[in-house]
Amino acid sequence: MKGLVFPDREASLLPGFCGNDLDRVADRREDPAWIDAQTARSDMRIYLFDKGSAVVDRSKDGADAVQFDRTAADTLGLDPESLVFLGLEAYRPRFAGRLLPGSVVAGIVMADGAGSIEVADFRALASSGTLAAGIVGALAEARSLTLWHESHGFCARCGETSAPAPGGWRRDCASCGAHHFPRTDPVVIMMAIDGTRALFGRQPQFPEGMYSALAGYVEPGETIEAAVRREILEEAGITVGRVVYHASQPWPFPSTLMLGCFAEATSTEITIDPEELEDARWFDRAEIAAMLDGAHPDGLKAPHPLAIAHWLARAFVEMG
Repeated sequence: MKGLVFPDREASLLPGFCGNDLDRVADRREDPAWIDAQTARSDMRIYLFDKGSAVVDRSKDGADAVQFDRTAADTLGLDPESLVFLGLEAYRPRFAGRLLPGSVVAGIVMADGAGSIEVADFRALASSGTLAAGIVGALAEARSLTLWHESHGFCARCGETSAPAPGGWRRDCASCGAHHFPRTDPVVIMMAIDGTRALFGRQPQFPEGMYSALAGYVEPGETIEAAVRREILEEAGITVGRVVYHASQPWPFPSTLMLGCFAEATSTEITIDPEELEDARWFDRAEIAAMLDGAHPDGLKAPHPLAIAHWLARAFVEMG
């Protein structure tokens, strides 16, 4: 019997949002006294969001640009009921929080004299390369949780108002006693492979010239492999046989887990679903390499390195 073979490089550390260094301390975060103690510490910091956009201090660099102490967060309009404990960064507590409705932060002058506060598009911020992977990963955790609380203010069982539990990793309903927990939705994202060719598709909203891997939600009662086969058949009319898992990526838009796979094509004639794609085609390995390098003769492009689709494409190129 052959033994397991573990890769030298963990592929799930390469895409964006995957380098979260926080120790989530899951065994302590529902202890109210412990959470209160973390909240009161002078070295606690808060990642602030306003409807999914990150609050950034452009006068600072790195983590300091997106981590605010409690005084600064209160000045900017922190909703104190929104605090969620994210974990410990080198033993220092990190929280997520939302601004109160109607807060205007642009141009606010902080105690240190800085006045470069803005609300930034989160995807653009994560793609900018100005933040370390660990910070981007923590921001992704913060965004998903703040948006979950924002959209789950009422009990799904009885309709009454729910309230955050200590630490923010649960919402409780005082009316019927139900507990509600943050959810992550699984999404398969995959490349069908035909020898030295791979299948890419294009959606109308993609940037000009960009092609990417096909993707779709895993449905109830469905395995990852079955979802891969179904989605490729539905979107491109291609049948596939064997499916191999490659890597995963948390995708905080708002909260999904991308499950990257390769699939062995058993047919090659493409028939696209126009509701899903505007085009799909087979690309040979050399073409994909050129797309990754920004050197395709027709100006075609691969996805940004933030996305796991980029790393699926790169892994396929490296297979050759």
